[in-house]
Amino acid sequence: MTQDASPPGRWELFRGFFAVGILGFGGVLPLARRMSVDQKRWLSPAAFTDLLALCQFLPGANIVNLAVSLGGRYHGPAGALAAVAGLLAAPIGVVIALGALYGRFADVPMVAHGVQGLAAAASGLVLATALRIAGPLRRKPRGIAVALLAFAAIALLRWPLLPVLAVLLPVSLLVHRRAA
Repeated sequence: MTQDASPPGRWELFRGFFAVGILGFGGVLPLARRMSVDQKRWLSPAAFTDLLALCQFLPGANIVNLAVSLGGRYHGPAGALAAVAGLLAAPIGVVIALGALYGRFADVPMVAHGVQGLAAAASGLVLATALRIAGPLRRKPRGIAVALLAFAAIALLRWPLLPVLAVLLPVSLLVHRRAA
């Protein structure tokens, strides 16, 4: 579960995820990984990847699911609430303020171009995070094959996510069970 740190308290969960939420506006997954794996050592890289995989399969935002799962792992519902409250407190205020500003200035060309630039940066963050999270798979060709199948089905063939996951989950379990 953990690398070499003691389990976090509820207040530490709140503070850790608050820092992630305020610093990583729009792309918090890389910061959540750095905080929980590299800095706080609450999880090993492999445990983070496994937990994130579960969180991606669940409905809702992956980072919120991750905060709930990690907080709940250490302190049950109170820990889940502390982690989610920390994660969402600052961004909710920022989003409300930015939404009001955007509503007022959306027709200004510079604002429109700025939003397009933010979209490009967010795409880069998603790609960088995917590559970093895939790190533990580099010595597991079967895992890479399943990941490539999922990418091809969803990104290239544009098949719906849920049916692809419904098919690839048992395939992945079967492939990895035979490898063990």
